[in-house]
Amino acid sequence: MSRPDIHADDYALTLNTSKDMLECMRAGKLDSISIVPNMLSFEPCMELLYGEIPHLPFLPCMSVHLDFVEGRSLAGAAAVPDLVKEGGRLMGLGWGGLFLASCLPGKRRKIKPQLKREIKAQLKQTQEAIEKCMAIAKEAGVSCKQKGLRIDSHQHAHMIPVVWEAILEAVAEEGYRVEYIRNSREPLGVFLTDVSLYRTYRPINFVKNRLLAFYAGRADRYCDENGIPRMYLWGLVMSGRMDRERIEKLYGKMLKKANKDRRNLEILFHPGITLPEEVTPEIAKEAVEEFYMRKDRHVEKEAVLSMKW
Repeated sequence: MSRPDIHADDYALTLNTSKDMLECMRAGKLDSISIVPNMLSFEPCMELLYGEIPHLPFLPCMSVHLDFVEGRSLAGAAAVPDLVKEGGRLMGLGWGGLFLASCLPGKRRKIKPQLKREIKAQLKQTQEAIEKCMAIAKEAGVSCKQKGLRIDSHQHAHMIPVVWEAILEAVAEEGYRVEYIRNSREPLGVFLTDVSLYRTYRPINFVKNRLLAFYAGRADRYCDENGIPRMYLWGLVMSGRMDRERIEKLYGKMLKKANKDRRNLEILFHPGITLPEEVTPEIAKEAVEEFYMRKDRHVEKEAVLSMKW
C-alpha cells in the first residue's frame, strides 16, 4: 500500500494557527500544507516560515488556499464589487452565494470575470511566496518535492462550478503549470463499516460529502487530461475532529479503498488554533465559534504529531 499524504490547511490564517502547524512541520509530520493568501497575518506568517525552513527536516509541498468566503479581496473592491461586503474589501458573497451564482446564468456571467481577477491576485501573491520558500530550502539543502502550482480552497469552494471554471481559465491565462488540484471526493462507504462510530459523525458533514462528490467528476477529468494522479480526500465526514482513535479504526480500510481505486489518499487536518485576541472582522464570526477556536483543533494537532503512517 502507498503512503498517504498528510496535509494541514490554513497556514497564515492567524499567527498562532501557523505556529501550531510549524510545530508539526518541525516534527516532520506534514507532507503538505495550504497557505491562506488574504489575511492581514499573511506577511508575518510567511516571514516566520522563511526563518524556519533551514531548520526543517524537509519542506512540505505548499498549496494556494484560495479564499472567497473570508478575508480581504486582494484584487480590490473596485475589481470584484459582487464578491465583497457592501462598502468594504472583505469577501462577502460566501459559499452559498457562489453556489447560487453557479445556478443562475446571468449571475454566473457577471461573477466569473470577477472571480478570475481575485484568483489571479491570490495565486500571484501566494505563489511568489511559495517560490521564495522553495529557493530558501534549496539554498539551505532542505529537500522539497514541489515543482509547480498546487491549488485547493477554503471550505472547498473551488469545487463550485463557476469557481472551478474561473480557476482553470485564470491558470491557463497566466501560464501556470499545475501539479496538484484538490479533488474533494471522499469515499462515503468506509465510514459506514463501523457501527460504533455512527453517533460520532455530524449529519451536516454527510451533506458536504455528498454535495462535493457530485462535482468531483470534473476534477477527475482535469487530472486525467493533465497527467495529475487521481485522489481521494479524507477530512469531510470527520471535519472538525480528525482524532487519533477514529482515524486508527478506519485508516486501514480507507487506504485499502484508495489503493483499490488507484488513487492517492490525502488526509486533511486543521491542527492550528486561533487565539481570542487574533479574531478580526476578516474571519466569519460563525467560523470562529464553530471551528477556529475549538479545542478540537488541538485534538487534530495531537493526532498529526502522534500517528505513525
